[in-house]
Amino acid sequence: MLKIGQHAARLCGAAVMALALASAANAADITVKHAQGETAVPASPEKVVVFDLATLDNLDRLGVKVIGVPSLVASPEGLKKYQGDDYAKVGTLFEPDYEAVNAAEPDLIIVGGRSAAKYGELAKIAPTVDLTVAAKNFVADTEANVEKLGQIFGKEAEAKAEIEKLDAAIAALKDKAAAKGNGLLILTSGGKMNAYGPGSRFGVLHDSFGVKPAAPDLSIGNHGQPISSEFILETNPDWLFVIDRDAAIGREGNSAKQVLDNDLVRQTTAWKNDQVVYLNAANWYLVGGGVSALHNTVDQLSQAFDKAK
Repeated sequence: MLKIGQHAARLCGAAVMALALASAANAADITVKHAQGETAVPASPEKVVVFDLATLDNLDRLGVKVIGVPSLVASPEGLKKYQGDDYAKVGTLFEPDYEAVNAAEPDLIIVGGRSAAKYGELAKIAPTVDLTVAAKNFVADTEANVEKLGQIFGKEAEAKAEIEKLDAAIAALKDKAAAKGNGLLILTSGGKMNAYGPGSRFGVLHDSFGVKPAAPDLSIGNHGQPISSEFILETNPDWLFVIDRDAAIGREGNSAKQVLDNDLVRQTTAWKNDQVVYLNAANWYLVGGGVSALHNTVDQLSQAFDKAK
């Protein structure tokens, strides 16, 4: 009877220990709220696959290593190292290579923007979060994502410092923009032009950076409002901000400068005053809500305003 009792006690003790270990493991998980719900992710995951360039930018800024990234035809300057052989290529921004993702054995997958539609399938492989940034809350969502990444990877202090630096840089830019007149942002692609205003995909120029919109009633949508050179002349902005999509994605064709260099656009205030700013297309079109990309954008705009007449 004594032996039976001792055996039972040992079994009970083992069960308690197993339960304690399981509880400790669960306690190490972090519940992350994101664009498609909530996901329990392991604290400080070591095998991270990323399908969102803004997140890759932010992780790089925080000093977090990743193991898998999408293949890119044209890679943004600050992220070129990730196209090297040290990082597994797990598909494209639009289409994951599920076999490659499985082979990487990730303990966290991050999607956002272009890859958000694949969240469901990727979530079957490993814990997955969607860090898509909403256009109307661009800076706030970007900073919230940096904060989440700080919590996941034990980089809270670094994340807080990055957010504070970004806020300060944007505030300084906004002060400069207030006295620099209005602006129109356009994207060129395949020789065609679309304009973007407040609340749109690239509305951060007006909503957060403080540039007064030259055309405040543009259609709000992911693809902006199709426009012509006549529209640019009629709007006659003080500043013209230009994103060359073809340059961003590595596609040949007429450059944005070639598209705009015509008799109509040359009559605008922006052109006459040399206030046509060709934005970093990769940062605006591909990276979006990345802290380094935003700092580069703020620096470029700030320098342009400093040189203004």
